[in-house]
Amino acid sequence: MKVSSREYILGIATAIVMLYGATAIIAKPKIDVRREIKDLQAEAESTIETYKALMAEEEKWSKKFSELRRLLPEHPAEKKMDVYWLQVMDTLASKHAITITKRQTEEEKKEGDVYELPIECRDWEGSLDAVTHFLFELQSEGAMLDIRQLAMKPKENGTLRGSFTLYCAYTRAKQGGPAMVAPAAPTP
Repeated sequence: MKVSSREYILGIATAIVMLYGATAIIAKPKIDVRREIKDLQAEAESTIETYKALMAEEEKWSKKFSELRRLLPEHPAEKKMDVYWLQVMDTLASKHAITITKRQTEEEKKEGDVYELPIECRDWEGSLDAVTHFLFELQSEGAMLDIRQLAMKPKENGTLRGSFTLYCAYTRAKQGGPAMVAPAAPTP
């Protein structure tokens, strides 16, 4: 069998196309993996740079933490804190004519040596002026009281109604050690 030059060129062209196709099919997953690795490497380098910048400011953040830590009250290790913080919140609410009808403390959370107690107030009511003064006084308590979620809507009579979650921060004395006296709850 004699192969003409035209058939020979077509055979070589077909073999080259098949070789490129096979190479593309085999190499594509490896190219994708390499691209993913490059992306992960760039992300890791960015994270490292961010951490280096934070570490460079460690002294500043340590100083700021020390200042804020002094603002936190310290309570005995065995004392349940929900009653105390509910009293603080209720006192401030009644002082500013805010009516809280549904409230519930959640589980105490520990982050390092700082404790947080979330109080979820599902239903409150008051005027805009009262809410403003209540929120301002909560904020002026310093680092220990923080509202992270607040929702409100107007009622027909011009008052506001809504819900909020108040986070109360504090520290605890070491087991058996003396506790600093916590600030008294504000009086109306």
